[in-house]
Amino acid sequence: MKRFTLILTAAVLCISASAAPKIYNAADSSAVRFCGRTIPQSNGTVSFDWSGVYAETILDGKALQLHLSDTGESYYDVFVDGKKSGKFNIVRTDTTVTIADRLPRGKHIIEIKKRTEGENSTATFHEFILPSGGSLTATQPRTRYIEIIGNSLTAGYGTEGLDRNEPFKLSTENCNLSYSTIVPRYFDADYSLIAHSGQGAVRNYGDSVRTSKISMRQRIKQSLDKDTSTVWNFCNRKPDIVIINLGANDFSTEPHPYRTEFVNGYAEILSILLEKYGQEQPILCVMPYAVSAPVEEYYREAIKKADSKNIHFLRMPVDYINTTSDLGSSWHPNYSGQKKMAMMIIPYVATITGWSLSDKTVE
Repeated sequence: MKRFTLILTAAVLCISASAAPKIYNAADSSAVRFCGRTIPQSNGTVSFDWSGVYAETILDGKALQLHLSDTGESYYDVFVDGKKSGKFNIVRTDTTVTIADRLPRGKHIIEIKKRTEGENSTATFHEFILPSGGSLTATQPRTRYIEIIGNSLTAGYGTEGLDRNEPFKLSTENCNLSYSTIVPRYFDADYSLIAHSGQGAVRNYGDSVRTSKISMRQRIKQSLDKDTSTVWNFCNRKPDIVIINLGANDFSTEPHPYRTEFVNGYAEILSILLEKYGQEQPILCVMPYAVSAPVEEYYREAIKKADSKNIHFLRMPVDYINTTSDLGSSWHPNYSGQKKMAMMIIPYVATITGWSLSDKTVE
């Protein structure tokens, strides 16, 4: 196992030789809480690949390390007591990373959030290590929970890109700057992202056929994005609301799916969610701003076909994004554009769930 220390703070303190390290298996739910689709393994590790999966723990101590491995490349943001303290990336290695060091005495909430998509890699968290002793206690679940299904807009593709002409780099993808995490933060909600760039409800970007063999209507049933054989247990936690933001890729390039093909495929997604979560499950269907084709009635027909009074519709206007200052890599929304998207969705979520709006900053 390769081992190195990635510094996230200004300096490193030498750990006293007399302090005994304490080690927790990643799958120890009393010590660490994961949110998002994960697979706990019998050996005490936890594997996952979807964007936005995060681990939370309360550290009573001064330092925390994480032993993890990755099949490809992943980027993570680290937060200490609600403030971003750093980021790190892992590339096809088994290693140990310093998550926090030199913290003041007392308890600290540590969050480790995956920024990048599952198509790039599958990550495995092995152990949490306290090199100078102390203890870990899992955080309590937030009372609210949102599930979001989407594509690159949801995954935060290019959110940290400097301008629209900059080519995509994995280092500039950050779902923590996407509407998909901004909305849950506003409502202080846990969240799970099921997002894959280029995917549509029935047809993926650039595909030569009208309906792709595997699109989001199949992937929403999976525990892992990359592994089509994995099956997610929807009973793990029922969301207060599901947001679906699909369609931009279906109608991006030719050939577009026929009306019946899109309606049936989108209705299939809705029927899966209603079957798994119950007919009363609140769902918000978002028609992305990037859909320029006149297909709004396709969405409405799919919703009607699903036959549930708790399915709602939001058509994003095509001109609300500033085509210069609101765009990051490859013409995808940057943080500014993503905040605008979030500010449109937040009132709908409040109305559907009954959650109150507040003076809280959308960020």
